Amino acid sequence: MSWLIVLPLLIPLTTGILCLVLGSRSAQRVLGLVGALGLLAAALALLSQVNQRGIQAVQVGNWPAPFGITFAADHLSALMVLVSGVVAVVVALYALAEGDTPREQQGYYALSHLLLFGVNGAFLTGDLFNLYVWFEVLLLSSFVLMILGGSKAQLAGGVKYFAVSLLSSILFLVAVGLLYGATGALNMADLATRVGSLAPGLRDGLAMLFLGAFGLKAAVFPFFFWLPASYPAPPVIISALFAGLLTKVGVYALLRVFTLLFTQDTAFTHTVILWVAGLTLLLGVLLALAQGELRRLLSFQLVSHIGYMLMGLGILTPLGLTGSVFYALNHMIVIAALFLLAGLLERLQGTTVLVRMGGLYQSHPWLAVLFLLPAFSLAGLPPFSGFWAKFTLVAAGLQAGQYAIVAVALLVGLLTLLSMGLVFAEAFWKNPPRPLAGTPTPPGLGVPVALLALLALGLGLWAEPLLALSQRAAQELLEPSRYIEAVLGVSR
Repeated sequence: MSWLIVLPLLIPLTTGILCLVLGSRSAQRVLGLVGALGLLAAALALLSQVNQRGIQAVQVGNWPAPFGITFAADHLSALMVLVSGVVAVVVALYALAEGDTPREQQGYYALSHLLLFGVNGAFLTGDLFNLYVWFEVLLLSSFVLMILGGSKAQLAGGVKYFAVSLLSSILFLVAVGLLYGATGALNMADLATRVGSLAPGLRDGLAMLFLGAFGLKAAVFPFFFWLPASYPAPPVIISALFAGLLTKVGVYALLRVFTLLFTQDTAFTHTVILWVAGLTLLLGVLLALAQGELRRLLSFQLVSHIGYMLMGLGILTPLGLTGSVFYALNHMIVIAALFLLAGLLERLQGTTVLVRMGGLYQSHPWLAVLFLLPAFSLAGLPPFSGFWAKFTLVAAGLQAGQYAIVAVALLVGLLTLLSMGLVFAEAFWKNPPRPLAGTPTPPGLGVPVALLALLALGLGLWAEPLLALSQRAAQELLEPSRYIEAVLGVSR
C-alpha cells in the first residue's frame, strides 16, 4: 500500500496539468473540485493506513534509503495532508460559487493545485534537500497566485513575499549545505543517527540556521513583517488558501527538525523556541488590535497564533507536542474560514475597513453566527476546538513549570477575544455609517464558510478523536527511533 504515500502528490499534480491543458473554464471548475475531493479521499486513506500499520515509507525508484528519494508518512504528516485536503475542498467550493472569470482564464485552478502539490510534498518528503525543492515549488506557484490579476497592491505584496521567501530559501540551502558537509547525509532518518556526533557549537549553530530559515516561512518573531504586507493583497480566495496552508509548512518543518535532529541541547535550542513563541504570540495580537482593516487584522492574528504551535515544541513534552499538533490542525481550518468570511463581508459592504462597515447583524444575522463560530474558536472559548488546543498547551506549560509562557498564552487568548469582539462590534453590531456599496452575493458562497465554521464547532464538541491522533503524532515525534526504523529499516 506504499502507493498511498505518493497519491496526495500525484492527484494535485495531475489535476494541475489537466487544468493547464483544458481551455474550458467550466471544465476547469469541475476538475478543480474533483481534484480537491480526490486529494481529501487519498489523505483519509493514508491516515487510515498510518493509524493501522504505523509509519509508512516508500523509496522512489527502488533506491534504498538513505541514497534514494524517500517519502514517509507518520501521524503528523498524514494529519497535515488531511487538513490540507479539507481546506482545498472548501476553497474549491468557494471558487466554484464565486466564478472569478478573469483569474480562471489566467490559470487559477492549475496554480492552486500545483501549490497543493508542493505543500503535500513538503509534508511527506523524508529528505532535507528535497524539502528545499518542495519549498521552491511552493514559492513559484504561490508567487504567481499572489500577483495573479496584476493589481498594484498585489504586485507590491508579491515583491515583498518573493524577496522574503527567496531569503528564506537561501538560508535554508546554506544550512543544508553545511549540515551535509558536516555529516555526509541528507536523508532525515540518516541524519538523526549522525547529528549527535557533531561538536556542540557547530550543532547549535546549524540549529539556529534552520530556525531562521523555517521561522521566516512560518512568519514568527522577528520575521513576521512580510505576512501582513502580503496576504491582504490578492483576492480573498487566494489569501484563504495561503493562510490555511503556507505558514503551516514552516511550522511542520520546525516540528520535524527540532524533534528528529536537534534534540541534544534542548536547554538552549528549545528555550530559544519558547522565547520566539512568546514574542510571536504577544506582538502579533497587539499589532492585530491596532489594525483597522479586517484582512490585515486577520493576518496579524495568523502571526500571533503561530506562537501557540511553537509553544508546545519549546516545552517538548508529550502533552506539549500534542497541543502543538492539535493547534496547527485547528488553526488551518479556523483561519481559512475567517479569511473566506472576510471576502463575503467585502462583497456585501464594498470594503473591509472596519469604520466603514456596519449593520450586518440586522441584515444578515446568519453571517454573524458564521463569524462568531470561528472567532470564538480562535479566541479559545469552550466548546470550540480552539479551547481544547489552548487547554492542552496551558496544561503542558504548567506541568513543565513554564509559567511565563502560560501567562502569555492566557493573555493572548483574552486579547484575541477582544480583537474579535471589536470586529463584531464594528462590522455587525453598529449601524452602517454610509450607504452600502457592495455587490450581490452569489448563491452558495456562504456554504464553504459554514462548512468550516461547523467543523470548528464539531471538533470542539467531539475533540477526543483528533486529540488522540495528535497524541499519537506527538509520541512518534518524541520517539524518533520509530521514524528511523520505518525509513532505514534499522533501529536507532
